[in-house]
Amino acid sequence: MVDRHAPPPDPGASPVPEPTYAERARTLAHVGRVGTLATLSRRHPGHPFASVMPYALDDAGRPAVLISSMAMHTQNLQADPRASLLVTQPGLGPQREESDDPLARARLTLMGDARVVPPAEVSAARAAYLARHARAAYWVDFEDFAFWRLEVTDLYFVGGFAAMDWVSAAAYFAAAPDPLADVADGIVEHMNRDHADALVAYARLYAGEEADAATMVAVDRLGFKLRVRRGDRLSSVRIAFPREVRTAGESREVLIEMLRRARGDAPSR
Repeated sequence: MVDRHAPPPDPGASPVPEPTYAERARTLAHVGRVGTLATLSRRHPGHPFASVMPYALDDAGRPAVLISSMAMHTQNLQADPRASLLVTQPGLGPQREESDDPLARARLTLMGDARVVPPAEVSAARAAYLARHARAAYWVDFEDFAFWRLEVTDLYFVGGFAAMDWVSAAAYFAAAPDPLADVADGIVEHMNRDHADALVAYARLYAGEEADAATMVAVDRLGFKLRVRRGDRLSSVRIAFPREVRTAGESREVLIEMLRRARGDAPSR
């Protein structure tokens, strides 16, 4: 199956709305800044050669890189353009219990052919890249450096344990980053730092979990994910927002509404 919604952990449970894998892939590519570029080695034919690689996306979601002709990965691409870029979810922060488990983090492999960016499109690639990697301004105009772009033909997304699938290039290009992508970390850190009691209330009412503690680990326009602890048992639950949110302000309003309901409070007038 391609571009499906993540399944609920219990096959008999009602699924909680969640962005499609294509949307989650597009969001992860958007928030990432550095990936691992795999090329085919010239020195050892057939062997993959991996390099740490800063990147920036163009408007379509294609990753562009700034690389020197002297670099081994560039020489590999000149001989064979086939490549892939692995992007992993950035560090989750000290307050999230999943932060020490790399296998719980989302990751995305973009596959395709790497080509030099055409001259007419270099200006746009340059602006997008420097917006993400300002220090590259010191070498962006060196004669041996050039912008290359991965022409994506297929993708593989892993959203964590038991959430993985191929995503077609067409579905990826048609998707957009989640509207909360650039503010999600701030929302999560704020909730974990200042509203730990609210997270427990959410887990109890909306997920039916008798939680002793709860930590928010992710949030998007449709809902959020909690890591719940009861005694020595840890579990993950996803909770839907009552309506879609697109800004940090809207998420705050909805979370307050949900907390009032969880506590049985009447809304203030």
